[in-house]
Amino acid sequence: MKKSALFLLSFFSVFAFSQKKWTLQECVNYALENNLQVLQSGLNKKNQDLNLDIAKRDYLPSVNGTVQSNGSFGQQLVGTQTVRNDNFNNNINVGANMLLFNYGRLAKQIRKTQFDVEASQFDTEAIKNNISLQIAQQYLSVLLNKEIVKISNSSLENAQSVYNRSKITTDVGTTAQTVLAEATAALAREKQNVQTAQINVSRSLFALAQLLQLPNYKDFDVVDVPVDNQLDAPLYSAETILDKALSDQPEIKAAESRISSANAQTEVARTAFWPTVSATAGFGTFYFNSLTTNIRGYDPVNNVTLTEQNFFGQSKDNFGQQIGLSANIPIFNKGITRLQVEQTKINEDIAKNNLEQSKQNIKENVQQAQFDAESNYENYLAAVEAERSSTLALDFAQKSFEAGRTTIYDLTNARNNLANAQGSVAQSKYNYLFSLKLLNFYAGIPLSL
Repeated sequence: MKKSALFLLSFFSVFAFSQKKWTLQECVNYALENNLQVLQSGLNKKNQDLNLDIAKRDYLPSVNGTVQSNGSFGQQLVGTQTVRNDNFNNNINVGANMLLFNYGRLAKQIRKTQFDVEASQFDTEAIKNNISLQIAQQYLSVLLNKEIVKISNSSLENAQSVYNRSKITTDVGTTAQTVLAEATAALAREKQNVQTAQINVSRSLFALAQLLQLPNYKDFDVVDVPVDNQLDAPLYSAETILDKALSDQPEIKAAESRISSANAQTEVARTAFWPTVSATAGFGTFYFNSLTTNIRGYDPVNNVTLTEQNFFGQSKDNFGQQIGLSANIPIFNKGITRLQVEQTKINEDIAKNNLEQSKQNIKENVQQAQFDAESNYENYLAAVEAERSSTLALDFAQKSFEAGRTTIYDLTNARNNLANAQGSVAQSKYNYLFSLKLLNFYAGIPLSL
């Protein structure tokens, strides 16, 4: 009974998934939670968090315990005689070591690691932004191909209507067989166009599903969103949003954090010029047993031989404590420390150069987005005008064909011109919309449809 219930639950889950149509926001949210690049970046962030925790724990003392047991067996020369010398000894010690002074190395290492954590967080945000933009672009590609299917279906209906009329007129002898042949060929071409358009929809859906890394892509579909009412959204100029993009984009923040990390690493490297002072403390005991004689010495006062105590007795009598203070003073290490400082300064310059590259990339992306938005909008307006003219031309061709004053070739040509114009309108519309969304994204407006 339980197995049947689980089966039905799984079946309805799969069925619900297959019937679901995804919105853009749902696609983005799913990708941000499941995309492997995002997950990898999150793991890198966790690794940096652990590095920061490790750096902070370096302030704590280190405590170690040691237990050492040794046994020796064999002959030993005592005076002129060779005697047996078998013995066993055991040492138990607990020691602690704590850093007292290192010219602030620990604090500077913590500061450096904090900047690394910040950079990894901004890296994750940058990956999320990049994936979101890719999903938005592919989502619009799906909508574009669906609109082209509608255009192709409309052309197919017109071709079917012309074919039906041509067949009737040809059967009654009003028109020649060539008219029916051309109408048949035109109908076949439109059917092929519809099939190609449908394949393009499936291909774009497959690409989006792959981008989302969905386990099941065959039944994947998206919500059909009307986009015509979004074409009048405010178009920001590159000059207007560039400062905001340079201050808000995570790529810039990550590069700035890495500059701070490189500066902190230079300070860490400089601490090697200074002494390191450490304190030590410990306690321990030892046990010795001569396996041959069991004698630990001779008491001349009482003129008696002292036998060895047992383990617990020796451990009590031999118990001791010690404390210490040590300073490690650098004198000469082949100039390696100075070279290491120079390396960290070079890394600072590299980090600064990376920041300038990131700024340049953002600037170019913003300017490119503005150029694309403006040019795509002009293309859209021109395509709309061409569609209007093509619609009028098709209307004239249709009436002329019905009146017998023009050929089916002219009608087919007019219909193809309209289909091409409608396709150009759809293409330019979605190109403009993505450029607009991209430009607004740099202006700090979240992606949405």
